[in-house]
Amino acid sequence: MPIYMYPVIVIGFFVFLSIFFIVKQQTAAVIERFGRYQSIRHSGLQLKIPLMDRIAGKLSLKIQQLDVIVETKTLDDVFVKLKVSVQYKVIKDKVYDAFYKLDYPHDQITSYVFDVVRAEVPKMRLDDVFVKKDDIAIAVKTELNDAMMDYGYDIIKTLVTDIDPDAQVKAAMNRINAADREKTAAQYEGDAQRILIVEKAKAEAESKRLQGQGIADQRREIARGLEESVEVLNRVGINSQEASALIVVTQHYDTLQSLGEETNSNLILLPNSPQVGSNMLNDMVASFTASNQIGEAMKKAQKDKDNE
Repeated sequence: MPIYMYPVIVIGFFVFLSIFFIVKQQTAAVIERFGRYQSIRHSGLQLKIPLMDRIAGKLSLKIQQLDVIVETKTLDDVFVKLKVSVQYKVIKDKVYDAFYKLDYPHDQITSYVFDVVRAEVPKMRLDDVFVKKDDIAIAVKTELNDAMMDYGYDIIKTLVTDIDPDAQVKAAMNRINAADREKTAAQYEGDAQRILIVEKAKAEAESKRLQGQGIADQRREIARGLEESVEVLNRVGINSQEASALIVVTQHYDTLQSLGEETNSNLILLPNSPQVGSNMLNDMVASFTASNQIGEAMKKAQKDKDNE
């Protein structure tokens, strides 16, 4: 083979290779012939005429995301930054429009996001911006869909992913929230203390009631026991006055005995002579006698008065 044929073979080989090209999955290739649109090629092995056709460009058909940060002012004059995430894709049947009608889709989408956000947020107060962020996202999506559909782009979803007020406003909001929480905590603590006081008072009242009831029951039983003791003594010939005195003296000595059993007791009973019991009995008998005499005298005086 002549040497001059080698360059021809090499050139022919590269020309042959340029006939074939590969388009990746979820990608569309735009073919132009002599600078004029020829066709759209999708994924797979494709053919083109060498030196006549060329690949003008490729567009991804995957869902893409564009994050746009917009700074604007709310109705209550607070500057806030919103981060809006726009998910979009090229419509498969409108690759021509997406490639030829719009050079910079990111700039176009950003412009519409700015326009919508700066139209919606100034109508809201700062608190409403946080509450109604989904409404803002819906408004952005509606506007973008209407505008970008003509350019071959479909807006899948828009999200307001971040709301960042001015630093001073954020600090003030944190202080307000902290003060509200401290106020709520103080109210709960006050309620808890009040409940404790009320319950303690109820418990003390119940304790006093039960204690009084116990003392009343004790005295009732003591009185019943004394009554039975007097009846027993009366049956053996001891009158009521003597029986009462005897019971008092007996209780006195019982008290002395119980005090003597307490080794660690510091109580001293005064007077504490052996004649105490006898003196007490004599005093009680004398008092009972005097009381009976006074009672008889009063009955006689009343009887004489009635006879007159």
